[in-house]
Amino acid sequence: MTLWNAGEPGDAAVLRFTAAADAALDARLVPYDVRASIAHARMLHAQRLLGAADLAAIEAGLGALGAEHARGAWQIGPEEEDVHTALEQRLTARIGAAGARVHLGRSRNDQVLAALRLYLKDVLVRLAQGARDCAAALEALAARQGSVALPGYTHLQQAMPSSVALWARGFAAELDDDAAGLEAVGRRLDKNPLGSAAGYGTPGLDLDREATRRELGFAAVHEPVTAVQLSRGKAEAQLLFEVALLIQDLGRWAADVVLFATQEFGFVSLAAAFTTGSSIMPQKRNPDVYELLRGQSAVAQACLLEALALTAKLTSGYHRDLQLLKAPLFRGIDLAQATLALAPRAIGALTFHPERVRLDAGIHAAEAANRLAASEGIPFRDAYRRIAAQLKR
Repeated sequence: MTLWNAGEPGDAAVLRFTAAADAALDARLVPYDVRASIAHARMLHAQRLLGAADLAAIEAGLGALGAEHARGAWQIGPEEEDVHTALEQRLTARIGAAGARVHLGRSRNDQVLAALRLYLKDVLVRLAQGARDCAAALEALAARQGSVALPGYTHLQQAMPSSVALWARGFAAELDDDAAGLEAVGRRLDKNPLGSAAGYGTPGLDLDREATRRELGFAAVHEPVTAVQLSRGKAEAQLLFEVALLIQDLGRWAADVVLFATQEFGFVSLAAAFTTGSSIMPQKRNPDVYELLRGQSAVAQACLLEALALTAKLTSGYHRDLQLLKAPLFRGIDLAQATLALAPRAIGALTFHPERVRLDAGIHAAEAANRLAASEGIPFRDAYRRIAAQLKR
């Protein structure tokens, strides 16, 4: 039975439409809802709204349920609607009426936000570290083969001399920047929503929102209570924006690799484990991993646009539309985590071949013009024209 059911018979088709996805999506929120529920119960006890025996039973019951879920002993069923129903009903079945008392002074609206923000704070740490691991792999490539000359391109034409070190370290710097961008999302997440309930506080109850803030490690209490539901989707979209930038940087790196690995370029070879064969052409080895890394940016951008569109026209207060944020948010996070788990190995699987790199004869023209202007004290435009004339001759 759903938490909001007041005794009326339910409609199975309606439940499937409104909540079937949440049963699967919410699995990752179980340990965080356990933490937030225990913090809320401790606050109720401190405010003399929950007895000591009930608190002890709630703490023990929720702790056991969290541990059992972690080892696969139970899963959220579609009939349970979401993580909150699953935990509260299982807790009540285990410890009796004390389990139902934990919902005093909260709504599923602030409950889900508390669990989600705790989860996302952990996600940000993992994603930022993953971005830095990719940057470190690029630095290792620069250390290993950094002296190999490469042409630097503008408009896909050879423009100025570059090297593996310059190429790899440019991407490494941007990935480090992506890590910092991800960490900056924490500002919006680090606010305690508990006590805001459905968005208008808890009239008739004296709750201590500062106590749950301290217990859960949030930097601040989210005030005023009406701002909490207005914030829905903003941290989620900011996180997905930073994910999109990160995946795009890796995609641009992968696009270079795919180009450099062609027979026409031949600058780089790829480890066999990161390529696939053709079903019809025996000679082919295809850079599938790098092509998929290149293509993932489209998926990341779609997640961001979906999240932005869901909240764009909503009025203030809570709307069920907000439930739909979980799907693009979790999809974007999972995409980023899977990409970051593989990308360092894909970087390490590259071998550059200096003997195959051909630099155009005019690639040092800009350097020659700079040197001429500096040595003769002439305007750069005059030096530019003299070097251009020499190249034509």
